[in-house]
Amino acid sequence: PHQAKTQGAPGRTPRAFGLVKNHTTIWGLSFSPEGNGLLELLRQAGLIHHTVESGSTPSASELLQSQWGSAQGFVVVGACGLVTRLIAPLLQGKNQDPAVVVMDPHGAFAIPLLGGHAAGAEALSQRVAALLGGQAVLTGSSGSQGRLALDAFGKSWGWRRSATGDWNALMQKAAATQSAPEQGAPLGNPPLGVKQTNGTQLWRGLAAAAASGLVAGNGDQGTDLTIGIERGEGCRWHPPSLWLGLGCERGTSQELITRLVDQELDRLGLAPEAIAGMASIDRKSDEQAFLALAQERGWAQQWMPAATLNAIAVPNPSDAVAAEMGTASVAEAAALIAAGPGARLLLNKTIARAQDGEQGAATLAIATCAEQWAPQAGQLHLVGSGPGRLDLLTPDARRALAEATVWVGYGLYLDLLEPLRRPDQLRCDGRLTEERARCAQALGLANQGLNVALVSSGDSGIYAMAGLALELWLTQSPDQRPSFEVHPGISALQLAAARAGAPLMHDFCTISLSDRLTPWEVIEKRLEAAAAGDFVVALYNPRSKGRDWQLARAQELLLAGRPGTTPVALARQLGRPEEQVSLHTLGDLPIEQVDMLTLVLVGNSTSRTQDGRMVTPRGYPGAELD
Repeated sequence: PHQAKTQGAPGRTPRAFGLVKNHTTIWGLSFSPEGNGLLELLRQAGLIHHTVESGSTPSASELLQSQWGSAQGFVVVGACGLVTRLIAPLLQGKNQDPAVVVMDPHGAFAIPLLGGHAAGAEALSQRVAALLGGQAVLTGSSGSQGRLALDAFGKSWGWRRSATGDWNALMQKAAATQSAPEQGAPLGNPPLGVKQTNGTQLWRGLAAAAASGLVAGNGDQGTDLTIGIERGEGCRWHPPSLWLGLGCERGTSQELITRLVDQELDRLGLAPEAIAGMASIDRKSDEQAFLALAQERGWAQQWMPAATLNAIAVPNPSDAVAAEMGTASVAEAAALIAAGPGARLLLNKTIARAQDGEQGAATLAIATCAEQWAPQAGQLHLVGSGPGRLDLLTPDARRALAEATVWVGYGLYLDLLEPLRRPDQLRCDGRLTEERARCAQALGLANQGLNVALVSSGDSGIYAMAGLALELWLTQSPDQRPSFEVHPGISALQLAAARAGAPLMHDFCTISLSDRLTPWEVIEKRLEAAAAGDFVVALYNPRSKGRDWQLARAQELLLAGRPGTTPVALARQLGRPEEQVSLHTLGDLPIEQVDMLTLVLVGNSTSRTQDGRMVTPRGYPGAELD
């Protein structure tokens, strides 16, 4: 029998079987040999951390029982009936049980069998289905009807759920409330009242929100759900809208700092779940009490230079602090900076001194964000959508889109991806020439703690958004950034080459003929160098209404280094219903047929066409392949 594969996914630390005792581990279990390959794909992608194949020792059923109380979830390849019988004796309650997703051996369907909202099984099934090109089968009332899961949707917006309130009753009322699709008016039961005082309001633009029959909570209607920083009764979501600014004497005890924080939060009626993190001067980055408290509470940390803090106007500057620390304020200034643009203080600097069993002294200030601000929790994904056809979208890009809360991109590119967007995902359209504004918008949303997909056509790292987005990202302090990841797509160059034959078998280069960002003198030097080096050349942005002469000049420069019979492929609207690919020669290039939707692929001196295909040999005449 096979041994269970317990190595982690790439980038994760392997753990020995039997020692995995945390609630962040997702296991993959297969009850048939056909499912083993699927689990390996999921493990390599990082969606599951450990796998138990069919025929392994211990068996999948034994592993399920032993890890039930410690795992975050299970992805099981097997029959729903079999899995149901296995987990039935293990069930404890919807707030205690892990997520269970069941798949067929072909990866066509992913079914969230257990823990759809509380444990995240629905979201996990969507990620699995996106990676495998399958379908998530949502059977819950909210997911199946395209409505918000009010007990879970806040997680996607970076919010934390309160422990108060009857969430089951809320979901039952939501299930009984339906919207009339034409008038948008609630039918049957009264609509749900939602009161929001903090956090982003963008979620209200979701199609799922419109379908949920929600109205603003008020005294007459009542409030079923509250979104804000205040603690209280009832069902509440808490956005990351509070930042703590802290200072202390060296060696201050954690008990003193904990007492100060909890005391002031309680006095002000603020929810601990609304705290995004803590900030202080960088000289305190090794203060053990700060580090221990932040780890215990799950707070992000920001450590700031004295000069940065000293530049902030605060209500209570201190000459004594300035003399010792190089800044007139630590707690107030740190809180205001950490809370982002538009922050304001809710609590001015407050001092606590040691009581019995404590030592030292600490200062605390609390700032609230304009909306919400949690850059370290955010994610910015640069997604290359390829030429436009969904079957040409890479699994990695598809998964990034499935996991994102917000899609940002040029409207035409988002239109092509629209069949993949769910009602609980927000779309933010931009105009074609406003690349910097789109990057800034996407980065700003990620700074709020959201998972954002910034979409480019083709590959985002080739004449697209990745470079500009990365430059903006690098302007932020390393401890005040969201994560940044580029997901490659199939470029126009690749698809044009595939459609034409095999023209890129030797050295090649790409040159954009747009002088909007690059001086034409520089472009000419590159064309001359490409001609002299006998490169296969791919010309991007070849011709537009306002730039109708550059392609002819490029043709002239390239003809200086290769014959007029050199083959050229014109590839237009690649990957779309209007796709056209035609072969020509460099000397007789039909320039009038070329526009901004065309890629021009010029062969080198050895390229040729035959039987309607363009090919560039791997070597020059006389060369031999091993």
